Amino acid sequence: MKKKRGGSGGANWMDTYGDMVTLLLCFFVMLYSMSTLDKEKWIALVQSFNPSAVAENATGGNGSSDSTDEMLEQMTQEQVDADIEELYQAMKAYIEQEQLTMQVSITKGSGYVFVSFDNTVFFDGDSYVLRDDGKVVLDQVAQSIASVSDSIDEIRVLGHTAQDDPVTPNNPRVDRFLATNRAAVVTVYLQEKNIIDPSRLVSVGYGQWRPVADNTTLEGRAQNRRVELLVTGLNMENGIGDDIAQYYTMRSGEGNVTGETQVTDGMTGGQAQAQTGSDQEE
Repeated sequence: MKKKRGGSGGANWMDTYGDMVTLLLCFFVMLYSMSTLDKEKWIALVQSFNPSAVAENATGGNGSSDSTDEMLEQMTQEQVDADIEELYQAMKAYIEQEQLTMQVSITKGSGYVFVSFDNTVFFDGDSYVLRDDGKVVLDQVAQSIASVSDSIDEIRVLGHTAQDDPVTPNNPRVDRFLATNRAAVVTVYLQEKNIIDPSRLVSVGYGQWRPVADNTTLEGRAQNRRVELLVTGLNMENGIGDDIAQYYTMRSGEGNVTGETQVTDGMTGGQAQAQTGSDQEE
């Protein structure tokens, strides 16, 4: 007669089940740890297998670095505002130190700095070849911008001409090309200084169509021939870049810029005659 087996033998399946549950737990812990892997540790791991893969990933294949996005995430509005103020103060001090207040005006608003250069600062009449003394001014501008470049959203260079004949508009081909080429020359000079990502540099040629003074007078035409620099900070709630027409409406209507600070009120009649240049746009 066979003896019955003890009751302990029937529980062997629990050992197998327990081992399986333990393995599953380890598997899910491993998945969780991978999902929360630190970015630097992941880069180090990948680099250990393929160093070139990390370099390509860091540049996105087109030369742009992810570090810029990380930097922007850490940038605060207070830092941006402080940098824009620093830029304004540095450029204002330079203008006053070099006694350029009759040729250059600077204004600071909410999140932007606006600089207007008399045309003779950079170019001779009817020319878009940058003058040597104009390069000196742009070198200082570039130096001031470079120190706060992380906080800058965009730099717009705006070229303007004057309507030479009060009755007949300028030849549009000559007018537009002259204004556009002047803006482009200044933009290229700044880009070659590597002070900001080129995608944040914009040049615009308005020609005669954004005057700030009366074209019937010699003084008015001198004021209208100009190159302007609009530097905007990051994360602006009301971007002046998309509302630039409002600036000209204020300036044309009031004869001056409405802003927190204005370095110069413009040239006198005699000074305008001395600095007018030829610029006889046909």
